[in-house]
Amino acid sequence: MINRTLIRLKVVQMLYSYFLTRSEFSLLPAPEKQTRDSRAAYSIYLDMIPLIMELTGTHAVNDSKSPMAGIPVSVKLTGSKIAKSLSNDNDMRSLAIKRNQSIQKYSTALPALYQRIIDSVAFADYSKLKGPELADDVKFWSTVINTIFVNDEGLKEAARRSDEFTGVGFDNAIKMVDRTLKEFTDTRSTLFNARKSLDKSLSTAYDLYHAVFLLMINITREQERRIDAAKDKYLPSAEDLNPNMRFVDNKFIAALRGSLIIQEAAKVEVNSWDNDVYLVRDLLDSIVSSETYRQYMEGPEPTFADDCELWRQLLRNIILPSDDLAEALEAKSVYWNDDLDIMGTFVAKTIKQWATAGNDMPGFLPKYKDDEDERFGPTLFVDAITNREQYRAYIDMFIDNKQWDTERLAFMDIVIMDAIIAELINFPLIPIAVTLNEYIEIANRYSTPKSGQFINGVMYNVIKKLKEEGKIIK
Repeated sequence: MINRTLIRLKVVQMLYSYFLTRSEFSLLPAPEKQTRDSRAAYSIYLDMIPLIMELTGTHAVNDSKSPMAGIPVSVKLTGSKIAKSLSNDNDMRSLAIKRNQSIQKYSTALPALYQRIIDSVAFADYSKLKGPELADDVKFWSTVINTIFVNDEGLKEAARRSDEFTGVGFDNAIKMVDRTLKEFTDTRSTLFNARKSLDKSLSTAYDLYHAVFLLMINITREQERRIDAAKDKYLPSAEDLNPNMRFVDNKFIAALRGSLIIQEAAKVEVNSWDNDVYLVRDLLDSIVSSETYRQYMEGPEPTFADDCELWRQLLRNIILPSDDLAEALEAKSVYWNDDLDIMGTFVAKTIKQWATAGNDMPGFLPKYKDDEDERFGPTLFVDAITNREQYRAYIDMFIDNKQWDTERLAFMDIVIMDAIIAELINFPLIPIAVTLNEYIEIANRYSTPKSGQFINGVMYNVIKKLKEEGKIIK
């Protein structure tokens, strides 16, 4: 069972990683070395982005002076992901407004340029795609820019109206536009990969749930091996020849071995403990020397419930607290050490359910409780990224600049507050106190000693503001 506590932790971890590694969709900086060619290139480059917005029907300027005013633009272009992405980007909209006057010189060239694009082989191939992705859009525009823009005399003639125009500058501007669009693809790819990493992290947590059961089987198998080895040793004792088989014949372990789910889980390489021989042996040594084991082996004939309770106690007191297990988990998966407390709790819960179920075996816990829990993580993750600027504005609004330097806040604190706001807005049925307490616990564990108190103070005011604006209704 992957519960919301673990999902929140995974979302925060993935947001932190994503915000650190993403490359923003942004304009290239002005050239440090100011030459006529570099100035010409940068000026033309700043014109080209709004022109693409016009050619895709974005109409960022959106008035009668627009070069494409009155010209019906292909639905294939107006509905493209690159068109929507450009029109939704604050920097791009701002650029279009700032360059409004400058791009007027292209007004006579754009209709013919647009027609050349529509008549091109590149557009014919692009039009055949069903539901093109952003990468397809960028590939199409890269082809257009490098084959049509670069050779369009009308476009060049319009660019020449600038006093600083140079042919080299024009060619370099084309390359800069191409680079900007491709870097945006990289940014979206980073988001896609981060989203996949979140899914993988959650799935891997569920693998750990099964892996703990498999570890119990491996420990039992190691005891079987020791018993067989003792029988074959030179001059075996009477105890060696007639061992107490109670631990090996544990009915709960027998039920695990017969489970098709566990048998399938054993086929997943990361779940296997076959290469962790020393870990299994050390855990078995600790178990055999424990008072829990002694009482079990010397007590009356155990019931199925007794066999379950033995492993629940061994799990809680010996297996989960093991430093050797923590080290082994780190080698198996970067996620598992953070997952162990929660997944261990669910393993113990499963064992207890089995103990009380009698003949009606309840099976294993599902990966998610319901569909809403399955959507919980992806919704939080995407919303926190999509609205990060808006959420950061709320956060900055209520930070005391005399006490806190907003540029030096713990980055993890900002990420956690982004996630809190995303949850408050998107999941109105979750009580505010539950949301705050869960994330403050994460902050206390993964950020600074004062993070929990700081986040609680800022979010008190943010929540009040969101309620006033009607963005959260609890």
